[in-house]
Amino acid sequence: MKDLFSLNGRIALVTGGSRGIGRMIAEGFLHHGAKVYISARKGGPLEETANELSKIGPCVALTTNASGADGAKAMADAFLKHEQSLDILVNNAGAAWGADFDEFPESGWDKVMDLNVKTPFFLTQALHGALRAAASKEKLSKVINIASIDGIAVNPQETYSYHASKAGLIHLTKRMAIRLIRDNIVVSAIAPGAFASDMNRDARDHGDVLAKVIPSRRIGTAEDMAGAAIYLASRAGDYVVGSTVVVDGGVSYMRGGN
Repeated sequence: MKDLFSLNGRIALVTGGSRGIGRMIAEGFLHHGAKVYISARKGGPLEETANELSKIGPCVALTTNASGADGAKAMADAFLKHEQSLDILVNNAGAAWGADFDEFPESGWDKVMDLNVKTPFFLTQALHGALRAAASKEKLSKVINIASIDGIAVNPQETYSYHASKAGLIHLTKRMAIRLIRDNIVVSAIAPGAFASDMNRDARDHGDVLAKVIPSRRIGTAEDMAGAAIYLASRAGDYVVGSTVVVDGGVSYMRGGN
């Protein structure tokens, strides 16, 4: 029991790990003993984050645009230059797009779908061998997809492709989980609510106001997000197969989510 949440000796890859939720997860993994690779498109901020997090534990930056099938393959190739096995893959990199229904562009649809749905599938596929190499019945490998409560309950913003992509990712998690468990790989997901990030500027810039409509009366903290991810990534989460853990302070129930 004392090692239930330990990640000692495990190797993790967190996409979109330079900021926001990805950084929260990477930092939590490092505190619990993992070696962490973080990826992002922009090398400068990514290297800065990796240098800061390396004060906690080994953190390596991989500058890659992982969008779509080709990007996923490039991301996998970059990781495999360093490691031959992978214990934990966090598919966190994502994008959003907002526009009026009558003006919503195909570019905004494709960009979001490519990064939010296509990339998690094809990156997991490209790293399937590395995940299998690390896995055994006694020590399962983990894939954690970062969805959103917008995939469960609708918010007022006209972010059509984002809503659809996160709902699709939640269902994709279930389908992948059924297949990959036979390889001792557990797939699960997290659906965050309001966490301060560049994508969620309302939570970042107006957290006190937003907190008034959240049952918990606050936005999420780095510890809230890291705690959920550590749970799923560690032995503690081995029996959570295909499920999505909602981490939102109860706000999805206010929207009428299930």
